[in-house]
Amino acid sequence: MAYNDVIEKIGMAIDVAGVVVIVAGAAIAFVDCAVQLSRRERDVYRRFRQRLAQTILLGLELLVAGDIVRTVAASPNLTSVAILASIVLIRTFLSFSLEVEISGRWPWQTRDIAKDQPASSARP
Repeated sequence: MAYNDVIEKIGMAIDVAGVVVIVAGAAIAFVDCAVQLSRRERDVYRRFRQRLAQTILLGLELLVAGDIVRTVAASPNLTSVAILASIVLIRTFLSFSLEVEISGRWPWQTRDIAKDQPASSARP
């Protein structure tokens, strides 16, 4: 088996892992949401969206890793690197958007610790 074939298979395996993470995570989030709805819990929709966004974020990271492995290790020419750069740029924008969706703030913003703690455990 040639070097490029091995790298291609590794990249494809990482891509498959990314897709599996997204599909399995979405299914788990959906089932968890259904259980929470059957218990009539509050704020189910927000928690479902956050779980789903976390799953998509992890899957996107794996998909980017697969693209990087295939592009940089297998065929590093100017065209493939330019295509990779555009894919990474788009996925990075999606990642930032999902991070804002999950946490309600930009990744570089500091967290308000007092706001995140429950009232009973907050210090005076």
